[in-house]
Amino acid sequence: MKSRRYITDIANMMMSRAMLAVTLVVMIFSDAKAETRMDIDTVSADTAVVSTTITTEAIIDSLYNRDVDLYEMPRQETGYDRRVHRIRKHWDSLIPTQTIAQYAGNMGVFSLGVGWEYGKHGQWETNLLFGYLPKFRSDRAKITITLKENFIPWGLYVKGGWLAEPLSCGLYLNTILDGDFWDRQPERYPDNYYPYLSTKVRINVFLGQRMTKIIPHNKRKTIKSITFFYEVSTCDVYLRTMIQDRKVTLWDIIGLSIGIKTQLF
Repeated sequence: MKSRRYITDIANMMMSRAMLAVTLVVMIFSDAKAETRMDIDTVSADTAVVSTTITTEAIIDSLYNRDVDLYEMPRQETGYDRRVHRIRKHWDSLIPTQTIAQYAGNMGVFSLGVGWEYGKHGQWETNLLFGYLPKFRSDRAKITITLKENFIPWGLYVKGGWLAEPLSCGLYLNTILDGDFWDRQPERYPDNYYPYLSTKVRINVFLGQRMTKIIPHNKRKTIKSITFFYEVSTCDVYLRTMIQDRKVTLWDIIGLSIGIKTQLF
């Protein structure tokens, strides 16, 4: 009885391999792609019909006695899988989603940088910009670094694929890469001669507006949208000067800057 059952199992295995070989030959002669998937109905030991999806690579592995189960069901997500996905998500968040070009703004004549957006509606943005400051009356030109935080509370969609953002605001820190500027008061000055101020880092605040052109899905190649903006800004030194000197007005301490932002994805 056992030998008859053993012979039956061998026959069933040989039939299964023969069917798989025939299927592979048919796929090759029909110029099917290597990744083509097919549905094969097979009868299990309990004569129940099981529908499964296999690939050409899996058939080849099975014919060569590789450890491949063609009818293996998808496994459930484990704690390891969830941890890997979480780590990858955190690393993906470091990829910049924006590019920015800005003229003026107390960060150099011209600045270029990248940015990230976040928040439930993408209302927060962080920008890292590198600016160029010509030498003017100094000995050499200089490079500036700016870390900027933007907040855009709302936007209004208009016709033609445009998005109007009536208000953008925020602050940014700016520094100049040059040894002539200091973050602490040098000893040559009396104590508290320049209290709470340094020439190394400037704190700026701004208000502005934006207009964004959203590119249709079927026309996108490298960018998702392009934004044109302007900002009115000032810095801590200018504000202190206006407070201490009544002759200095608000119009004396504010500056205008313009820029372009592209949304990559």
